[in-house]
Amino acid sequence: MDAHSRGRADDIDPADQWVLNPNTGNYELRLDHSAGESSSPSRTATAEGTGRRGGTRTDASREGSGRRGAREGGADGPRREVPGQRSRRASQSGGRGTEPPASGRRKRKPKKSRKKKALLWTGGVAAFVVVATSIGAYAVYQKLNGNIDTIDVGDAGSKNVLSEGPMNILIIGTDKRTGKGNEGYGDKGSEGHADTTILFHVSEDRTNATAMSIPRDLMTEIPECETKQSDGTTTTIPGTPNERFNTSLGQSGRNPGCTMKTVENITGLKPDHFMMVDFNAVKELTTAVGGVKVCMAKPVDDPKSHLKLPAGESEVAGEQALALLRTRHSFGNESDLDRIKVQQQFLASMIREMKSSDTLTNPKKLYTLADAATNALTVDTGIGDAKKLMTLAQEIGKVDTKNVTFLTMPVIDNPAEPKPITVVVDPVKGEQLFAMMRSDTSLTEVKQKEKAAKGKQAALLKGPKAEPADVRVDVLNGGEIAGAAGSTVTWLQNEQGVLKSTNKANAPEKIKKTTLEYAPNQADQARALAAMMGLPATAMKKGTADAEGLEAMVLTLGADFKGAGQLITGPAKAPEGVEQASADKAVCAK
Repeated sequence: MDAHSRGRADDIDPADQWVLNPNTGNYELRLDHSAGESSSPSRTATAEGTGRRGGTRTDASREGSGRRGAREGGADGPRREVPGQRSRRASQSGGRGTEPPASGRRKRKPKKSRKKKALLWTGGVAAFVVVATSIGAYAVYQKLNGNIDTIDVGDAGSKNVLSEGPMNILIIGTDKRTGKGNEGYGDKGSEGHADTTILFHVSEDRTNATAMSIPRDLMTEIPECETKQSDGTTTTIPGTPNERFNTSLGQSGRNPGCTMKTVENITGLKPDHFMMVDFNAVKELTTAVGGVKVCMAKPVDDPKSHLKLPAGESEVAGEQALALLRTRHSFGNESDLDRIKVQQQFLASMIREMKSSDTLTNPKKLYTLADAATNALTVDTGIGDAKKLMTLAQEIGKVDTKNVTFLTMPVIDNPAEPKPITVVVDPVKGEQLFAMMRSDTSLTEVKQKEKAAKGKQAALLKGPKAEPADVRVDVLNGGEIAGAAGSTVTWLQNEQGVLKSTNKANAPEKIKKTTLEYAPNQADQARALAAMMGLPATAMKKGTADAEGLEAMVLTLGADFKGAGQLITGPAKAPEGVEQASADKAVCAK
């Protein structure tokens, strides 16, 4: 449908069309002002384009406009004012577009509220944008939808918008130069790196979320990945060992799908979707929200980023906000790890600002934010339109701000470098944290799955443990990973000293959760194996009769098994020394 048949919606500022519906008490966005039609604010077009008049669907509404036809008098013909609100341009005199008296309107039955609160994760580091009320008018939906860029990442992500279980969303902030005034940032001519990356894990019950920052200077393996070309063909990019994490994007033709594959290879967590933004998005989003409050423990004067801030609270937006997020010479030991902490504090403050009453009750501000957010985004095709993004955002919006935890992937100095410049994953703390996230264990005070395993079941993990050489176990594969039983036996024998372990191939049927069946007189063996593999108490299946002779326990790997050596579930609390920050608390950058 063209602009003419929509009544030249592009000439109308949608943010000026929010009207308070006295019947529902909600703000509604309405661009439907064609001559001769009722202007009742209870009548709005929906995102799907279904408009009704007198209970009869019109031809125009089937096309998505919610109108009876083109505006009388042509595209620039008469236009009526919205009751109680001035039009963006004055109506021309005469014509049938004159506003009828308010008393002459037919009163409709109150509709159910269409208010929608959505949390969109974006930002140059990720900006958490709340878009509230019903963005339903066709012209607005089309505008927001047209803002979004997409990339097909193939099997690196999910084709479904939502997941029945936990969800993992990869937020990528690139250092690609776009927009006026960004010449001084990033590498000239670069396609952009994965400069700032956050793996956002939303729990299955939507009560909590963990936002884990991944250092750009992390040395890791970049696995083989496939990228879709503009002509529809697929190119396979070879994997490379021992590379900086930030080269998983933009280098050697790699797209965000390659970054998603890299994250999965490191953590065992498969991202469902990605959202990517660049430098310009930071400036646009912070300006749209009206500035973000930050706190400095000491004055900042960085000649390289041109950032100047006094000690205490300040408000940053635009260029100044970008300078704050980019500087690495003003905090701590001037490392990327210290910069990550500042970025997390900034993002937490932005979340609080987006969810404040000043934002939620301001329709024009909300529209501006929605426009800026969608304009800043590049996403995978699985969430590549405004309606899908709204659905995802509403799901994320179920998480209370106080239960969003920020932390950084546990790392240590790269032992391969005489003078460490890069880092590698902490082999102990890293795996413990990844296991917690894989098993959907909350880092906040909300209910944790392990805490649910109380009483006798939890007690099964307590007590003496047998020596690895005394553990006997048959391993079956009931999960999705081919050869899992064999690789687990190899790991048990070579890495853990469990020499009496046997590969029993595939289980009779697939199971979701790993189980360990054992006899009462094998309890010490079961506890030892559970500690090695990170088995939760719920995995322990204690029999009633003692085992005879050399009878072995039976370990059946389920869909929760992610690989040999990867803990099936992590500890109940984050590893000691891993700093955490809650999105609902303000912290001053040091």
